[in-house]
Amino acid sequence: MGPMSTEVGGRSLLSLLQLASAALPVGAYSYSEGLERLVEQGIVTDAAQLQEWLRQELQVGAIRLEAALMVRAYGAAQATDWERLQAWNQWLSAVRETEELRQQSWQMGRSLLRLLQVLAPDLGGAIAPLQETCNFAVAFALAAAHWQIPLEAALLGYLHGWSSNLINAGVKLIPLGQTAGQRLLLELQPILEATVQSALTLEDDALGNCGWGLALASMQHETQYTRLFRS
Repeated sequence: MGPMSTEVGGRSLLSLLQLASAALPVGAYSYSEGLERLVEQGIVTDAAQLQEWLRQELQVGAIRLEAALMVRAYGAAQATDWERLQAWNQWLSAVRETEELRQQSWQMGRSLLRLLQVLAPDLGGAIAPLQETCNFAVAFALAAAHWQIPLEAALLGYLHGWSSNLINAGVKLIPLGQTAGQRLLLELQPILEATVQSALTLEDDALGNCGWGLALASMQHETQYTRLFRS
């Protein structure tokens, strides 16, 4: 697969950088999405195993499903179809495998919506029906559509942010060196591009994921004796 054309620049690029920044105050850094449990169990112990875990999640896991839902939420936001946006948000909430993963997505989504109420007050009509149970992927798509960030670029930014967060968690937990973490992030680039293309072409009746490993790790992490991360 060749380089992806996202045609992003100027103001939209700056908006994407702000939205995908690790400094965005949504609390992403406090979650490991079960990775802490995998390290505790000795399932993920080095950079290669972390890369394989991330690759599987991107290709068939819940994050791929989130990207596909972003495509639908982005389209609904562009059409100002807030009822359809809310319906897809409810669908995504319903398919979360564990309460921990759902609460994480809702907490991050709420935080982003509250930020958007200040940064983009004219989105009030879209934000009002989502309230406390907005998934982060939906809030991200809403912001991207409002700031006219091209869809493919928004998807790449979302997936890159997800990957960066979990790699940073791996750097702390395994532990890995910072250079190893950056090398891993660089090596994931072709997989991120492939996941975007998959999300863009996934039909409604093919929406799903093979995330039982993540679900088990998430449930077990809730009762783990010592934890650095919330879930």
